[in-house]
Amino acid sequence: MHYRGNAKMTRICLVGLGIVLSLQLAFAKDFHKKYTLAPGGQIVIANFLGDVRVRGSNRTDIEIIGKKKGADRDKLEILDNSAENRVEIRLRPGPPEGSDARVDFEVRVPKAVEYNYRRISSFSGNVDISGITGWLRAESIRGSVTLADVKGLVSATSFSGSIKAAIDNVQDRGNIRFSSISGNIDVTAPSNLDALIDISCASGMLKTDFPLQIEELRYGPGRSARGRLGKGKMILHMRSVTGRVSLTHM
Repeated sequence: MHYRGNAKMTRICLVGLGIVLSLQLAFAKDFHKKYTLAPGGQIVIANFLGDVRVRGSNRTDIEIIGKKKGADRDKLEILDNSAENRVEIRLRPGPPEGSDARVDFEVRVPKAVEYNYRRISSFSGNVDISGITGWLRAESIRGSVTLADVKGLVSATSFSGSIKAAIDNVQDRGNIRFSSISGNIDVTAPSNLDALIDISCASGMLKTDFPLQIEELRYGPGRSARGRLGKGKMILHMRSVTGRVSLTHM
C-alpha cells in the first residue's frame, strides 16, 4: 500500500514536471504565424522589451515573426489575442529590471491594402514602419519611431526617443500628428507639400526651410510656426516639449 502511494506520487510529480518543461519550451520558442485579414481590419503589435519592424510588401497575407533573445528569453510569453477581423500580438512583461531578455518583432503586410494599425508600440524598443497603407498609431516610450512611405492618417508618439518621418506626395488627406516629450522630431517632405502646418516646442529648437514664420514667445521659452502651404489638403501637427523640431525639404 505504501509502495502504491509512492508510485502514484511519483507519477503526479513526473506529470507536473512535464507540464513545467512544456511551458518552458513553449516560452523559449520564437513566434511565427501568418494571418489573412480583410481590408479595414485591425492590427495591434504591443511589445514591451524589444523592437517592432513593419514592412509593406507584395504578399497577400500578414506574417509576424517574434525572435526571443537573451539569457532569460524562456521567461518571455508572447500572447496571440487575435480574433475575427483583428490581429493582436502582445508581449507579457516577465523578466525583472536589468534582464537582457527581449523580443524583436518583424511584421510583413500587403503594402496596398488599407488596414487599421490601431497600435504598433514598444515600451523600451524602437518602432520602424515603412511601405504601408491605412490608419496608423505608432508609439514608443524609451525608443525611437521611424516612418517612411506611410499612406494615410498617421499619429506617432515618443516619450524620450526621437521621431523621424518622411512624408511623400501621396499624403493628401486627414491629419498627421507627431509628438514627443524629450526627444527630437525630424520630418522631411517634398518642396510642394500641400498642408496646414502647426508646429511648436516649449524649450527646444525649431527649424524649417518652408516659407513659414517662426515666432517666439515674448516672455519665457517657446517657439511655433503655423501657416498654409498650397491649398492645405492635409493637416500636419508637430509638438515637442524639450526636443528639437524640424520640418525640411527632401
